[in-house]
Amino acid sequence: MQRGSDRLSRHRDDEMKHELQGLLRSGHPTRSEEWNDPEPTADDDPQVWGGPVAPGSDGASLETVRLELARILGRSSFPATPVELVRVLRHEHAPDPLVEAVEELPRKENYTNVQELARALTGTEDTR
Repeated sequence: MQRGSDRLSRHRDDEMKHELQGLLRSGHPTRSEEWNDPEPTADDDPQVWGGPVAPGSDGASLETVRLELARILGRSSFPATPVELVRVLRHEHAPDPLVEAVEELPRKENYTNVQELARALTGTEDTR
């Protein structure tokens, strides 16, 4: 019998397996308190199952690109040039396709907010 550096006893391991059996067999949460279950996604939530959003890829609309940039960059990164933005994106471990798209922007441009940057990346105009 190997005991190694287990924090839990064999009895506690068996107890935890028993607690999980209902969940594993049913395929859905088995809690009696509804507030403890994960909330389902809303209709207007961005799609995150498709991987990182990259300008020019399928499903990369102005809104999704803007959301991804805002999540990574924040407000303190602006105003900035593409060179400065690439530095911040790499520091924040942004997806490579997004960083490469920002690298391809004209170096002399200066972006004052995420909306301008997203418009430049997607090549769309603001309709507001």
